[in-house]
Order: sequence, then structure tokens, then C-alpha cells
Amino acid sequence: MSEKNPQLLRYSFQRMLEDISSAEGRGTELITLYVPAGRAISEVINYLKNEYAQAGNIKSRVTRKNVTSSLESLMNKVRQYKAPPANGVAFFVGAKAIGADKTETVSYVIEPPEPLNTYMYRCDSHFILDPLLVMVHEPELWGLIVIDRAEVTMGWLRGKRVEPLRNKQSQVPSKHGRGGQSQHRFERLIEHAAHDFFVRASEMATELFMPQKDKIKGIIVGGPGATKEYFVKENFLHYELQQKVVTPLFDVGYTDEYGLKELVEKASGTIHGMEVTEEKKLIQRLLAEIHKSKEPLATYGEGHTRKALEAGAVEVLLISEGLKNRDLVENLFEQADSHGAIVHLVSSESEEGEMLLKAFGGLAAILRYPFHPAA
Repeated sequence: MSEKNPQLLRYSFQRMLEDISSAEGRGTELITLYVPAGRAISEVINYLKNEYAQAGNIKSRVTRKNVTSSLESLMNKVRQYKAPPANGVAFFVGAKAIGADKTETVSYVIEPPEPLNTYMYRCDSHFILDPLLVMVHEPELWGLIVIDRAEVTMGWLRGKRVEPLRNKQSQVPSKHGRGGQSQHRFERLIEHAAHDFFVRASEMATELFMPQKDKIKGIIVGGPGATKEYFVKENFLHYELQQKVVTPLFDVGYTDEYGLKELVEKASGTIHGMEVTEEKKLIQRLLAEIHKSKEPLATYGEGHTRKALEAGAVEVLLISEGLKNRDLVENLFEQADSHGAIVHLVSSESEEGEMLLKAFGGLAAILRYPFHPAA
């Protein structure tokens, strides 16, 4: 069922953490409670009763009222559990500031996707989220290098986003047509300059990539011509980075920031397991259908997409992670599930994801058959 869809669970979990983190209290009026599996509910209730008694000593009448009211609400929520769930449970209850010296009661209950390892009770001006934030998995990290004898550019592929880091221009002179000994001497100078450039490029890679070496899934190398093969084959890279280089190397036409994007495009069709691969294919398929002059198998925008979903015409539903309306996203998952459509959450950090969000309102669909919604 859709409520168990891993993508929806991840989306809902991240959106809820964003909501909770935005709450600020006046003084210590926000209560965080983490209850791990195995903790006796009766023990938790007794602890909260003691905190309730202590709250009566708070000097500020307004703060005292807000804290005691929050504790009453919290105890009612805890009592709904005979025992904590398998991964534990987290409660966030309190009075958040809404301006003009006013407050609004907020309440969240989260059953986390991974086990809680700590019991915590805290009153503060903000909710404590550290034990949950570590459960939001970091995206895959790939190192990117595009190189020829003229320049090198390095960057990250972080999940689905290309992040240029640094560009270095070489001082390697181009070859010319001198003859005799002067030509041999000049070629030796060129090779020496090229070697120095590769050493400097290696030092740059060490500086940029080594601090993250344990997180890097691989280093993808590309460039025009044979320079990239020479750079890798001659082991200029630090040996720990050398072991991260993935094969094959890729032919790309540029060695600047555009070359990094071209490298990812080439690699996404070859290297399996890259987060960006499936997403690129789906968005490219969507665009190809939209650009068809006759009977395109695609639609976009909330209105048309909903109608296509209701008619059972949707094969793949594309939803941007940038959509903040959780109720809308959860409803779309339910509709897709009831009509057998595949749902793919698209990161708003990639170029394709940014296009989906800005150009198509964050919502589009690839269709099973041409569909023309009634006006």
C-alpha cells in the first residue's frame, strides 16, 4: 500500500523534520521526548509526572501555564502506547512563538525509520532533532575530474547535483613545427611542463577529495583525447584515490564546468547505481514525449495530471521533492497506488529536477496511452 512506500516515507519524514525544526519557543516552552524500544511506558509516565510537579515552580505565569499544558498533552499521547514501537517513538510538544507576543500549540509524534538509541527529555526554546537528523541519509558522493593538457576541473556529484569545486589552467605550451635538435629539446620541455601540471592536478585532487575519501563511492574521470588515460595509468593520483577511480574513463568534449555536467551525463548511461541515472532517463523520456507533435504520452501540472491519474492513464508519476504540500503529495501517492501507477520522487537539486519544479510545477506524468482531459 502507498502508506508503506519507501519514497513517501522518506519524503514525509524529511518534511516533518523541516516543520519541527522551524518551531521556536519563548523561553523553554518546547518539549522533546525520545523513547527507545524496550523502555517501559509506565516509567516514562512517572518521569513526566515528576516534571509536571517541578513545572509548578516556574516563576513566569505564562511559561508555567504553557509548560504544564504541554506536559498534560504529552502524557496523554504517551499513554496511547502500551509499549514503544520497534524503532522507538519521538514526541515534540509545546507552545511556539508566532509573533506579537502570541504562541500556538504544536504537537508531533514520529515513529522513526531507524532505531532510537537514547532516552531523552528536554525543555528548550527549540526541539532537539539530532537523533533523527542522523537518520536522513546523505546522498551518494562521487568525485569528478575532467582533464586535458590545457586545464583540469574537479567537482562533486552529490546525489543528483553537480558541484564544481576548482579549475586549474596549465602552462603547457602547444607543439610547433621546429625541426632538428631544437624540436627535440622543445618537446622535452613540453613533456616536463605536462608532468608538472599532472602533479599539480594530483595535489589538487588530494586536497579536495582525501578529506572525504571514506564517503566517496567512486571517482569518475573524463576528458578529450588520451590525456585522461595517461593521467590515470601513470598513477598520478594518491594511491587511496587511485583505488576509487571507476572504469571506463569517459570521452567528453570540455574540461570546464560544462565538462563536469557532460561527464555525469556520459557516466549515467554506463555506471549502475548512480542516483542520477534513473532520474535523468525519466525526465528525458518525459521531455521527448512533451515535444512530440502528435499524441504525446505525457502531461504536466496538477490539474491535467490528476485527471490522467483518475482515468488510469498514468504509467509513471513524477513528483518533485521540492513540493512542500505534504497532503497533496500523500494524496497523489494514494491515487497512483490505487491505479497501478509507478511513483518517482525527483530531487529538486539536479538540473532535471529543477526543470520539473520550475517549468512543470513539480508534477508531471508519463502516460500509458494518449489522454485528452475534458475541458
